[in-house]
Amino acid sequence: MDHDKVVREKMTEKYLLKELDPELRDQFEEHFFDCPECALDVRAGSEFVTHSKVVLAQSSKPFPVRTTVPVPVAARRPWAAWLRPAFSVPALALLLVVIGYQNLVVLPQLKQASGEPRVLPATAVNLLTYGTNASPLVVRAGEDFLLNVIVPPDHRYAAYVAELYGPAGKLEGSVRISASANDNDNDTWPIRFPAADRQSGTYKLTVRGMTASGQAVEVGSGSFQLEIQN
Repeated sequence: MDHDKVVREKMTEKYLLKELDPELRDQFEEHFFDCPECALDVRAGSEFVTHSKVVLAQSSKPFPVRTTVPVPVAARRPWAAWLRPAFSVPALALLLVVIGYQNLVVLPQLKQASGEPRVLPATAVNLLTYGTNASPLVVRAGEDFLLNVIVPPDHRYAAYVAELYGPAGKLEGSVRISASANDNDNDTWPIRFPAADRQSGTYKLTVRGMTASGQAVEVGSGSFQLEIQN
């Protein structure tokens, strides 16, 4: 299911109103899990529904209704009931309140949460010493983290590779580092490791220098305790 079809056929609204048949609903769910724009629309729509219920529950005073003399009219289709004065005024007022809340509060908050800078959990790993850090690095499940790696001085290589090994000794990720990281005798490298499916335990970081001929030479290694919080 492509994004243009979702927008053209207003599938987000139909999904929230439970108007999609099971097959289309499954296809739409598969789509918005991979589409940030549609996922944002679904979350905003859910906020719309939640806050509209709150507004209705807190509304204790009825809207003023003009008394009208009933006039016999021809039978109408059910959707025409929206046009009757007794319903249209409060419904329109509620709709304007919720739409304003959505545009001024909900959507900006969602966009800010998805794009604002944030401080990553971090710890230092000293390649010059043995043993793990005294305090564990606490990371939420699915969250990136930062390692401030203290490297030995006086080494020059064309490039470097930082390898992360899990509690079972399996390689769980590697980051390539350019030779510029060693400019100006900088002995601490901040290395960011992206989110992954990791387990709590003792992790080992090994840094290798790559010579011009492509040979890998170990610069040093260190370990740290990682604690995953769900």
